[in-house]
Amino acid sequence: METLQIGQVARRTGVSIDAIRFYEKAGLLPAPARSSGRYRLYDARALEDLAFIQKAQRLGFSLEEIRQLFAIQRHPDEVCENVRDLVAQKLATVRKKIEELRSLEVGLSAALSRCQRTLGRARRHRETCPVLRDMAARVIKGHAYEG
Repeated sequence: METLQIGQVARRTGVSIDAIRFYEKAGLLPAPARSSGRYRLYDARALEDLAFIQKAQRLGFSLEEIRQLFAIQRHPDEVCENVRDLVAQKLATVRKKIEELRSLEVGLSAALSRCQRTLGRARRHRETCPVLRDMAARVIKGHAYEG
């Protein structure tokens, strides 16, 4: 079985040495074997785990959620149900964020329209910026500007 030092693992996986050490401290990667010179030695399983972590992070999973996925993967009795539940929770979170971003987009779009209308008026009669005036006068609900 081939073993690799941390620098070699970093080059092969594209994961920084610091991140690899962090994943070890966080318990996502098991402590590696050590050479007689105390160098960390990683096996193929560590490379697979790092690839798994990278893919899960790209899907938006937190380190705690990745830890849960590893636990499920390593105890396959109820894998599909547990993974389904975790993915459903993540999808609900993403959908909520999308909803919040759409609301923010509507508010910002309205604010931009007001700015453009104000700037399109004759320059001789300069009024206070309507967006700033409204923001100072109103309570802003959530993240969206209510124009």
